[in-house]
Amino acid sequence: MTDRALAVVRAGALTTVQDGGRPGYAHLGVPRSGALDPGARDLANRLVGNPADAAVLETTVDGCAVRPRCAVTVAVGGAPCPVTVDGRPASWGAAVRVPAGAVLAVGAAVRGLRSYVAFAGGVAAEPVLGSRSTDLLSGLGPAPLRDGAVLPLGPEPPAPPGHDAVPWPGPPGELVLHVRPGPRDDWFTARALSAFATRAYRVSPASNRIGLRTEGPPLERAVAGELPSEGMVLGAVQVPPDGRPVVFLADHPTTGGYPVVAVVRERDLAAAAQAVPGTPVRFIPVRQASRSRRPRGW
Repeated sequence: MTDRALAVVRAGALTTVQDGGRPGYAHLGVPRSGALDPGARDLANRLVGNPADAAVLETTVDGCAVRPRCAVTVAVGGAPCPVTVDGRPASWGAAVRVPAGAVLAVGAAVRGLRSYVAFAGGVAAEPVLGSRSTDLLSGLGPAPLRDGAVLPLGPEPPAPPGHDAVPWPGPPGELVLHVRPGPRDDWFTARALSAFATRAYRVSPASNRIGLRTEGPPLERAVAGELPSEGMVLGAVQVPPDGRPVVFLADHPTTGGYPVVAVVRERDLAAAAQAVPGTPVRFIPVRQASRSRRPRGW
């Protein structure tokens, strides 16, 4: 291990390494994984001069603290949070130079859930199937951070261009998810589909990187039988036996045996990554005049 590395002082509730993930391996049973809020990851990377999809740290709820062994430029973005360097306040959402041996502390999220910590050169953990992402479901990639762990950093890129201010989307006060009909929407009654498209749901505290679980009116099945396992995609809205919709996120299983009532538009999923428990959720059907198949009851 060279001095291009960082030591974990406080791992936090769940801090993982994330980059662009592993798209294209679903046939091997490997989820996409990658940063749940890719826009925040991309922007933090650009602030330190990295390629947009370089590997970063994704924190959950209460941040983390690390001690780089070398001087390194760092940017913290995503969920707003306090940032300190050796106890002194530092900028959130901007590039900060951290001296060798100093402790960079990323505090608890003030709003939202997940903050992103980009280091110039990126986190250089060993790639698996072309990605350095931690995949919680399959166990691929580096393990979630633990206190005392050491992670390598890549070579520092040229100094990034300066920015006076950059736009950071705020965490959603209401999560609006645009959906198209799923392959098994006919397994639900018309009344259930109407409720799905018109009633308010809330983000459940049981949500994680695998799926955003919801609380709200259960969806009544029109078909009571069992469904053989079939392929699942990012954004699939699966309905387990309790009738509450689950939106599949980056670490979702590649197959599943519960019916998929709808599929969320992919660009809406970054907001889902930052929605705290209790956030209202609305599912908005996307209607396309050219589509021959109309959703029932929507």
